[in-house]
This record gives sequence, C-alpha cells and structure tokens, in this order.
Amino acid sequence: MQEGNRRLTAGERLDRIPYGPFHRKMLALIGAGMFLDGFELYMTAGVMAALVSTGFSTMELNAAFVSATFFGMLLGAWSAGILGDRFGRRFTYQFNLLLFGAASVIAFFAPNMEMLIGLRFFMGLGLGAEVVCSFAMLSEFVPPQVRGRMIGWLAFLTNLPLFVTGLLNLWIIPKFGWEYMFLIGGVAALIIWFLRKSMPESPRWLELQGRTEEADAILQSIEAGTRKHAPVQPEKAKAGKRLVSEAAAANGPRVRLATLFSRPYIGKTLTGMLLHSVVNLCFYGFIGWMPSFFVKQGATVATSLVWTTVMALGAPVGALIGLSLSDRIGRKPSIIASCLLASLFGAAMPFVAGNSAALMAAGFSCFTAIYVLHAVGYALYVPEMFPTEIRLRGVGVCSSVARLSTAGVQTVIVALFAWGGVMAVVGAINACLILLAAVVAIVGTETRGKTLEQIADTDSNRALIDSVLSQPAGARSVD
Repeated sequence: MQEGNRRLTAGERLDRIPYGPFHRKMLALIGAGMFLDGFELYMTAGVMAALVSTGFSTMELNAAFVSATFFGMLLGAWSAGILGDRFGRRFTYQFNLLLFGAASVIAFFAPNMEMLIGLRFFMGLGLGAEVVCSFAMLSEFVPPQVRGRMIGWLAFLTNLPLFVTGLLNLWIIPKFGWEYMFLIGGVAALIIWFLRKSMPESPRWLELQGRTEEADAILQSIEAGTRKHAPVQPEKAKAGKRLVSEAAAANGPRVRLATLFSRPYIGKTLTGMLLHSVVNLCFYGFIGWMPSFFVKQGATVATSLVWTTVMALGAPVGALIGLSLSDRIGRKPSIIASCLLASLFGAAMPFVAGNSAALMAAGFSCFTAIYVLHAVGYALYVPEMFPTEIRLRGVGVCSSVARLSTAGVQTVIVALFAWGGVMAVVGAINACLILLAAVVAIVGTETRGKTLEQIADTDSNRALIDSVLSQPAGARSVD
C-alpha cells in the first residue's frame, strides 16, 4: 500500500487497523492453545500429589517428572525461537500443539512412572514452543493502543486453567484416576490443532523475509474484513525515516543469535532471562509443589486440592488486574509492585498455616500478585523488548534459560523443604522476587503506548541494521 511518497510497512498497516473481529478471532485461536498449554502444566500439581498417594511415584520421581517437563520445554523454547524466526511463526506454532497433544494421549496408557517421565519430556517440547510463539505472535498482529489489553486477555486464558484444573482435579482424579487428566488435555489439543490450520502467517515476519506479496495478500484480507465493521485509520507516512522492517524487507537480512548478547541487546536479554526465570520459579518451584507440600505436612489429598483450588482463583484475577494496569500505569510499575506484593503475601503464608481461612486468603493474594507479574512481565514486556527479526529468538532464549534453571532447581526445592519446610522455600523465592524488582527498576525501559517499531527504532538498533546490511548477501545467516 502506498501513502505519501513511500510504501507503508506491514507494521504500519497492522497498527492502523482498528480493534475488531479479526483480532478477537486471533485471540480466541491462540488463547485456546495457551489454555490447553496451561491445563497441561497446572494439572501437574494435583497429578503429582495423586501419584505419591497411590504409590505410583515418589517425591524423588516426581522431581524427575518436573525436571523432564522443563528439559523438554527448554529444548522446545530454544528450537521454537530459532525455527520461528527462520521458517515462520505458523509452522512452529502448529507443530508444537500436535506434539504435546499426541504425547498427552499416549501418557494415558503409561504403565509405569519411568515411561510417564519420558512422555512428559515430549509434552514439554510442545509446551515450551507454544509459550514462545503465542505471546510474540499475537503482539505482532495487534495495534499498540490495545496491545497490553490483548496480551492481558491472552494471559488470562493461559492462567485460567490453574483454577479450572483445580476443579477437574477434585472431580476427575478421585473418581476416575490421574490418567484421565492427560487424556482430556491431549484430545482437546488435537481438536484445537485442527481449528488453527486457517490462521495466517505474521505479515511482519513475511516482510522481513522479502515475501512482500504474501504479506500484502494477508494484509489486504484483514483490511477488507475490517472495513465491514470500521474504517481503517489513516496514518501519515514519515518520509525519510528508515524503519527496521523496510530496510530488512529490501535486502532479506538474517541476524545471528549472538546479536542478543551484543551491546545493544544484552541488557534486555539478561533482564528477560531473569524475569522468565523468576516467574517459572514461582510457578513450578512453589505453586506446582504446594499440594505435595500440604500432603507431606499431614493434609489429605482432597484437602490439599481444595486449598490450592481456592488459591488458584488468584490466577485469572491477577491476569485481569495485569491487563488493566499495563496500559494505564505502565509495564515497569506493574512489574515492580507485583514482585513486592507476591513476596509479602508469600512470606505471610507459613505464619498462618494453622488457620485454613487465613492460609487460603494469603495464598490467593500471593497467587494474584504472581499472575499480575506473569501477565505484564512474562507475556507482554519481554516480547515487546525485541525487534521482529529476533523477537522469537529473544523470547526463546529467555524462556530456555528459565526452563533450564527451573528443571535444575527441582531437587533444590525438595532439599530446601526437607531442611526448613515451606519457610525455606518461600524465603528463597522471595529473594528472587526482590532481585527482579530491583533490576527492572534500575535498567528496565517503559514500552507502554509505543509501536513495536518505535520500541525497536533506537540508535543502537539502527547501528545493528547498518552492520547487517553492510555484509555481503551470502554472509547473512541465522544461527
């Protein structure tokens, strides 16, 4: 599309399309996959408690089960980042859903814990890729004025399963057995995989590959559908300003994975790694182990699941609060406040453990703060920090490091619990939350209200583009 004296980029055209049915359809299809991703992960807490209580597993084998999940997610996130930037978001996006859906169905028939652990690794491959692709892909389709709200809704759908699986755990596991939780998630994932086959590729990514005709065809289809409901908003092209996507589309550049650790991006990469790691630690070093902690402290499986289900209401509530705050007060204040509140309420939990109502209230508040952090920091802020040409690799590297640290820390969590109980586990996690708040406060940059190109269009980013475009065409490669 031409406007003024130059062609509008894919990003400009996407950003001027008003929010409408297309965006809601994308949210529904991506959100359905993320809901099932969350379902597969959040059912782990109840399943592990049942595995221990029935004698099918032990605490040590459960630790191996969780570690296998995250080693798989590590590899899935790493490969999705590279493959998604090289071969497209859509290809990577569909393959991962098929993989974890099929592995989940097979897990229903697992005869022993060792086989279940092996299948969990393959589930993890798909789960890790899904998380990397989903938030980044939706970010590339929505305009900046609603990006925080849209990603917040996606985070809501991602975190809603924490409560839903709690209810299903209460009903399915005692009545039918833990195996049926895998079957439900697997069959649903295969259905969603079929429904998502009509999803378009990201025009921003296509333009970067020099595939402008394909990008234009998708954009024309979106714009035509939008005009039936609301006019596309005009936007004056800024002549003379070289945008990242425009320079890249003309030459088809490929940047190396090492770019993430070069001077322009190393601060963002390290911040993203820390943010992903702390969120994963809260999820899988604390929330995921909570029913098992309760059981080991003398509670029945049913009681532990009731307590955890009530606390899990904080997940959708936190996501809703996050989508409200991110576009109002900004990303940085929301991240800092959620870290501090999560540490405060988490520290209170061991002191009210003797009172069920107070314990559930403190746990609900802690969960809420953690899921605000997930919605604003993990889902929204990290994908925003990287330009389109390295967005999935940036998110993939941050996610991979987080998965590796989470997998490795599971035995530490068991050791901490054996040494000092829940207090020791909470103390370690609180230290990480406070560290993250300090890092974001000192080195974080605010992204609220900016287009993805404005966030990427810094002096350091233009230096990166100049460096890439100065190379011979044959020398531009992807790691």
